Amino acid sequence: MTSIQEKKKSGISYQRHSLNCCQRFSFGVGHVLNDLCASMWFSYLLVYMHSVIGFSHFHAGLLMLIGQVADAICTPIIGYESDRTAGQCRYGRRKSWHLVGVVCVIVSYAFVFNKCFVCSAVSAWPLLIYYSPFVILFQFGWASTQIAHLSLIPELTDDEHERVGLNAIRYAFTVISNIYVYLVAFMLLRFHGGRYSTKISPADSGNFSYLVGSVLGIGLIAAIVFHLGTKEKRQMELNSRTAQHGYKKMTWKDWMKSSLFYRVAILYMSSRLIVNITQVYIPLYVIRTLHLHKMHIALVPLTVYISGFLVSLVLKPINYYLGRKITFLLALILCGGFCCCAYLLPASKAYESGAFVYGAMSFTDKLSNGISVIIIQSIHPCARMFAHDNCASSAEYYRSVLTYVPSGAAVFAFLCLCTMWYTEFPKATDVLISYDDEDHNGKNVVSSNATALINEDLSETSPLVF
Repeated sequence: MTSIQEKKKSGISYQRHSLNCCQRFSFGVGHVLNDLCASMWFSYLLVYMHSVIGFSHFHAGLLMLIGQVADAICTPIIGYESDRTAGQCRYGRRKSWHLVGVVCVIVSYAFVFNKCFVCSAVSAWPLLIYYSPFVILFQFGWASTQIAHLSLIPELTDDEHERVGLNAIRYAFTVISNIYVYLVAFMLLRFHGGRYSTKISPADSGNFSYLVGSVLGIGLIAAIVFHLGTKEKRQMELNSRTAQHGYKKMTWKDWMKSSLFYRVAILYMSSRLIVNITQVYIPLYVIRTLHLHKMHIALVPLTVYISGFLVSLVLKPINYYLGRKITFLLALILCGGFCCCAYLLPASKAYESGAFVYGAMSFTDKLSNGISVIIIQSIHPCARMFAHDNCASSAEYYRSVLTYVPSGAAVFAFLCLCTMWYTEFPKATDVLISYDDEDHNGKNVVSSNATALINEDLSETSPLVF
């Protein structure tokens, strides 16, 4: 495989496709709907299903497991099919999948955070059957939109700096989306009935309905802007670029033969498990262990998210001087510190195969999150009790969850990192691979695209990107 420098010397043209401000903006808002919905899904699904709908801990966890398993199955399948639909969609293969995803999310998500309109005083299992199809359809749409948007980056431009810029814009809108969800939730829970009740109850169903309505409204507007302003290149042009630059076409079989692929998947899974478990259980920890006012299920995650965003701003120089592996190790240590703090706080007594690769990585993430949540909910001391039943053990239990589960995942990630410490990674100019960012919902993500170019200035070629 010839390097970029060799291609320049041999006279092969290497064009840089720059995008204007409107194109960058329209692309950046293409994942806003997913970001808004993901923030609500992880932060409030268990709280809503248990405290508002009246599910037991087990049934609420089972519903989340159904969603995560559906996402885990859909993500690699959609990634594989998205790569195969070349030349079959005049609208563009990535934008077509994105549009399908948007429609599915808009149609299904409103039902997830609203009471059953055809039910009256039914038991948990019929309600679970009612909500499950909407959850599955939502997860299919979410995965479709996510993969299509991520896979579009290397197809919009050849310029590596431009790709980094698109990822930065994408992350900026992720930050804005999460802050929006938590701020709206805070205002609804604090000022819309918050003066009369300090705990989450069925009376708050209206607050969640307003929240999901605003999320879908803003997300739909952003999706329309994306489809009107983003122009996807035709497949013939993409094939011409691939042939001209001599890209190595890696298939899913090539990836499955790489041991590094599996180790990165384990690191990815562990990192996402730490982030998602804390995001899911911080609201429960706040209201069940610390017994704070219900508005804090928005205020505390908002504080955590903004703090994480500010820390991410200084990661680039730290990563430059210390390297990705040491930076990742420091993150694991900080995670351990968070787990200790959670335990010590007293309980209040008051382009070719790119889409497939990303899909395969996400499979471990979604499945591990769903399995972890259902296990945590199933072994809850009051797993079969409903919201109206008092459970004295919840305070200590959620404190233990936030202590041991993230720290256990951090230890697992550390052991995997040790196996990679002296691994000699492929040179960026030998295997033309780029690692783009995922949904950035307040977290760092690993993904890859086998048809893009790595920045030649990188001193390390490890697939760990922060």
